[in-house]
Amino acid sequence: MYLLFKIMLALGCHAHIVTAACLMTEDTCEFWLEVEHHLTMMSSKTAVFPANGTLYNVTNQMATISIDNVISADGWETSRLVAVFNKSMPGPPIEVYEGQKVIVHVRNLLTSGAVTVHWHGLHQKGSPWMDGVAFITQCPIAPGQQFTYKFEAYPRGTFWYHSHIGTQLSMGLLGAFIIRERIPPPMEEFIMMLQDWNHDMEADLLHYRMVYGNYVNRTKVQATMSPEGAHFSMFPFQSGLVNGKGRYYYPDGTNNQAPLTVFKVNATNSYRFRVIGAGNLYPFRVSIDEHNITLVASDGYDLQPVIVESFIINPGERYDFVVTANQEVGNYWIRAVTLEVNVKNHMAEAILRYDGANIDEPKTSRRNCTENNRCLVVNCPFSYYPEGTFTDCMNIGQLRTNISHDTPGGDMKKSEDIEDVFLNFAFPGTTWTPGAVNGRTFQFPPVSALTQPQDITTACDPNACGEEKICRCSYSVNLEFNKVYQFVFLNMGVGKGWAHPIHMHGHSFHVVKMGYPTYNKTTGKLRLYLADNLDVDCRGNPNREKSFCNAAGWANSSWGGNTVPGLELVLPPVKDTIMVPTGGYVVVRIRADNPGVWLMHCHIELHSMDGMILMLNESFGRHPAPPTDFPKCGDFHYKDKEQVRNQITYDSEEGEKDQIENRTFWIVVGCLIALAVIQFLVILCLCRKISKTKKATYDPTVSFKNDGYTSN
Repeated sequence: MYLLFKIMLALGCHAHIVTAACLMTEDTCEFWLEVEHHLTMMSSKTAVFPANGTLYNVTNQMATISIDNVISADGWETSRLVAVFNKSMPGPPIEVYEGQKVIVHVRNLLTSGAVTVHWHGLHQKGSPWMDGVAFITQCPIAPGQQFTYKFEAYPRGTFWYHSHIGTQLSMGLLGAFIIRERIPPPMEEFIMMLQDWNHDMEADLLHYRMVYGNYVNRTKVQATMSPEGAHFSMFPFQSGLVNGKGRYYYPDGTNNQAPLTVFKVNATNSYRFRVIGAGNLYPFRVSIDEHNITLVASDGYDLQPVIVESFIINPGERYDFVVTANQEVGNYWIRAVTLEVNVKNHMAEAILRYDGANIDEPKTSRRNCTENNRCLVVNCPFSYYPEGTFTDCMNIGQLRTNISHDTPGGDMKKSEDIEDVFLNFAFPGTTWTPGAVNGRTFQFPPVSALTQPQDITTACDPNACGEEKICRCSYSVNLEFNKVYQFVFLNMGVGKGWAHPIHMHGHSFHVVKMGYPTYNKTTGKLRLYLADNLDVDCRGNPNREKSFCNAAGWANSSWGGNTVPGLELVLPPVKDTIMVPTGGYVVVRIRADNPGVWLMHCHIELHSMDGMILMLNESFGRHPAPPTDFPKCGDFHYKDKEQVRNQITYDSEEGEKDQIENRTFWIVVGCLIALAVIQFLVILCLCRKISKTKKATYDPTVSFKNDGYTSN
């Protein structure tokens, strides 16, 4: 197949190869991905429209159209431009087994715009240049170019792939990446990718409207809020998608009847759902009508099972759950509702359909939480739902892994240096309030930072950055090899107010502690004054509400490493993405045993685009060398012929000057050496004369061992 692919490329064709799961017995799995623009609600060159869960041809309104040939999104009939893998959104799932070598050939067929592919959640140990981040681990793949990724499938779990340049993620460049154990799965599995969607504005426009203002009919659109009072950034939610399908709801509560994703099950069987938070901004609360769900894993690592009514998933996160089809044969709504308050129908929907049920839409309702039948929700970005909702929160810090993963620095019998690193993810400032980490809003270098470190020209200037300053630069934190780092992700000071899902490349971290702000237990709202968790001292401005919180530390100077109270070091959950609540903090640990340059950022695309990013420069002297002929990139500074001639003349004059100086230097050195030789010879002659005058007094029986012979 690879030979066929090469032949087609040589002929100027492109191969549209839909990837499939790799066999368990194979050592190497090879895939092909093509990146190109496409239009929603189009079948070839014919527009389609939705009705009764089906698509119809606009030129022959009695003719149905297969959903397999259309990117329907939310069914909005005006086409939106998307960028997709292999003509589908999401792209084809890549399914492999742990330890297999994965080879993915990516070809960029976009008319304009470079691309990369990031393998979200994979550690890329030994292959950091395959992490797929533009201007961090590689140069972007330009239109018409190809790039081959090659890496080991590790660790096992639910992951995904997506573009990691600009705003292409929310343009549609995403797909599932599943790594399984090399054993037959105990039950059937489903993949469920969740996206928030806007069918009017492409991603770049959404970003700039967040920064400069979003207006409709001369009125500025106001951002929505979450239950505790935190803000959501300006991404106007129009619909939610499950595996690329959803519905647009009109203000009167009706919808456009676009087709939805259907998961077919058999009564009494159990099924594993792999849920991927692939959205731009909004957290979703996921539930299935009339069914309990059992959480069993997050971000690729197993959990001690927890039976819940629902769970919350943020952009970048993954959760695996098991559901048993133990209800009457029928159709049941799968709901993913945003955490926004005072809005209606901001949700993604899918259908759980039992074998034998008709194809009618579900008529089921969401569970009614009561005082005697309370609802448990996992992964709240706050501590409480309002009292009258009869809903309880369990945060990530309360979950436990099912087996020990040896928490770095957690062995109390060993004395190990653990360094605390405080990172404030916020929007500090007064007139300029960009996304930042410790007041540093990220600027991508013009080169691949990992493979061209000597060419980076955008490093942070210590004089421009500081406690109460904002600067723009390529913020980097240096990590020593094999040392344990305890990161404290916080969201405090003047730039708080939005929760942030923080994703770390190159590692999965142990979540050892979470600290929440102060809430009103009745309303669930943040306390109006000094709600911040006071375990952390923001420093800087004495009024912490005005501090940029760029150089925070523990309020108690005796805290640090293992002395921080309340650490879970035995069975903490292991993740690579975690929500940091506004006014609170999260403590995570890694061992710096994966040399490379790893991005760490808020996975809300709007926030990362605004600069909420930093680099972890891990074990610089141990970075593995990239493959032969790995692409390079960088700035070009034009010089005309006169400039080049002047430079040559200058270099020549400088060279002649250097030569004259060098000749003078060596003449002086030569003279000094000659004088030293003459002095040595004079001294040698004098010594021989003295030796001859004393020779008659020597005893002839004495041995001259220093001369190498014996006189008899």
